[in-house]
Amino acid sequence: QVRLVESGGGLVQPEGSLRLSCAASGSIFSFYAMGWYRQAPGNQRELVATITTTNITKYSDSVKGRFTISRDNAKNTVYLQMNSLKPEDTAVYFCNRDPPYYEGRRPYWGQGTQVTVSS
Repeated sequence: QVRLVESGGGLVQPEGSLRLSCAASGSIFSFYAMGWYRQAPGNQRELVATITTTNITKYSDSVKGRFTISRDNAKNTVYLQMNSLKPEDTAVYFCNRDPPYYEGRRPYWGQGTQVTVSS
């Protein structure tokens, strides 16, 4: 049974930085590509960053150059370093496999971590 626990969110001023963490359990973490997703109020969940099992990274255009995804397989943890934050980055951030892990017919999501960018 896979479990994902996100942490590190908070309130930050524009141009500030945050580092999110996601602790994974219940499967062989290093076997899977991982991603960070976010969902703002009224919007669909979107994938913003991915990292493969060989540490190849990819970013959405909206965060490219500002966010950095990384992973520590020894700690079963994936990170998202977010710099130069903008108000439009405000959302609940989730990690998951890429593509997402399913439990039965539905994707499993952790509780997420809220990121609010505001002055």
